[in-house]
Amino acid sequence: MIRVLIFLMLVVPAQLSYGQSAPFAVVRLAAPLLNTPDFSPVFGGKDRRSLKSDRCGQVRELEYIALPGTVFRILEKLRRGATTVYRVESEEYPAPAGIRLYLDSRFVELESAPPPQRTRVLPEREQVVAALKASLGSGYVWGGNLQAGVPQLEEWFYAGISPDDRGRLTLAGLDCSGLLYQATGGWTPRNTSQLITYGQPVAITGRTAAEITRLLEPLDLIVWNGHVIIVLDHQTAIESRLECGKPGNGGVVATPLKQRLAEIMRTRRPIDSWPADGKRRDSFVVRRWY
Repeated sequence: MIRVLIFLMLVVPAQLSYGQSAPFAVVRLAAPLLNTPDFSPVFGGKDRRSLKSDRCGQVRELEYIALPGTVFRILEKLRRGATTVYRVESEEYPAPAGIRLYLDSRFVELESAPPPQRTRVLPEREQVVAALKASLGSGYVWGGNLQAGVPQLEEWFYAGISPDDRGRLTLAGLDCSGLLYQATGGWTPRNTSQLITYGQPVAITGRTAAEITRLLEPLDLIVWNGHVIIVLDHQTAIESRLECGKPGNGGVVATPLKQRLAEIMRTRRPIDSWPADGKRRDSFVVRRWY
C-alpha cells in the first residue's frame, strides 16, 4: 500500500491548494499560451533547435500570446523537468470548448489576492490604421499576435539558433485576428469566434460587392468564424492569410477592397448577423466596432 501511495504522488499532477499557494498569475513578459503542458517538445525539441509544427509550418499547440499585465487564475501546477507549468483560465481569453490553457511559470508573477485586470486603452483610429499598415509583410503565425515574437523563447528553450531561423522559432508573426489584436494593443477580442458578434452589425444581406464596398468604413470587420479581414480605408482591405507552401506560408497582405469582397462572395453570402447555431461555411458578416 505504501508503494502504491508513493507511486500516485509521483505521477498524479498536484492540484493547487489556494490556502497554501498563490492562486493568480500576472504576465510580466509576453507569454505564449499552449493547449498542452509540454512546452519543451514544442519549443526546442530534443536537440533544442527545432519547433514542432505542421506541414504548413504552424504550431497548432499555440493558442495565443498573452500581453504583459494579463491576469490568469491558476487551476493546477505541474512539473515539467526543472520547470513549473500552470494550467490557467482568464476572463480575457475564454478557451475554446475542450481546450485547456497552460503557461510556463517563468513568464509570470504570482499573486495571492485577485489583482486588477490588464489596463486596456484603445488607440486613436489613426494609430490603429498606422499599426495595421506597419504589419504589412509580417509572416503568418497560427496563434500569433506579436509581430516581433517572444525573444525569451530563444534564451529558455533553444541552443544556438541562426538569425535566419530566429523569427520563426520565436513566433514572430500574426494570424488574422492577431493582426487586429496587436494593432489595438489587445483591446479587441482575440478570436474570430468572438469577433463575429463584436460591435454592431452592418446590414449587407442581399447586397452586391460594389454596394457593400460603399457601406464600409475604415476598421470595419469582414468576418466569419475562422477568418477576419479588416477594412483599412475605402479602397483597401488588410488581413493575415495562411497560404501553405508559399514563401513564409503567407502573412499580412493588402488587397483592393472591392476585389477582395468579390472573391469572398464567390463562396460566401452576406448576412446581417451571425446565427446563434455556430459555424456557417457559406456566410460572412460585417461588424462595426470603432
